[in-house]
Amino acid sequence: MKVRKAIIPAAGLGTRFLPATKAQPKEMLPIVDKPTIQYIIEEAVASGIEEILIITGRNKKCIEDHFDKSVELEMELEKNHKEDLLELVRDISDLVDIHYIRQK
Repeated sequence: MKVRKAIIPAAGLGTRFLPATKAQPKEMLPIVDKPTIQYIIEEAVASGIEEILIITGRNKKCIEDHFDKSVELEMELEKNHKEDLLELVRDISDLVDIHYIRQK
């Protein structure tokens, strides 16, 4: 049997990373040029994961925004002939099927 689904807990407050996490979730802190959670998801996809559930908390909407499609941004990049950036943005939103649930 092959594992096809993964759960990523991302609901913590990030108190060990304060003050950096006061305004930005720890999952979105960058390592070089990507948020940490993107590295986790890319690794999961590379190992065969097809569906991911991310458990979030309040003030974590930016995680959803990062992996969601941005029609306005894509149209702007296309209009300005920035194909390399357009491909990068589309690759992020097409990585894998991601679902979100908010911890109470």
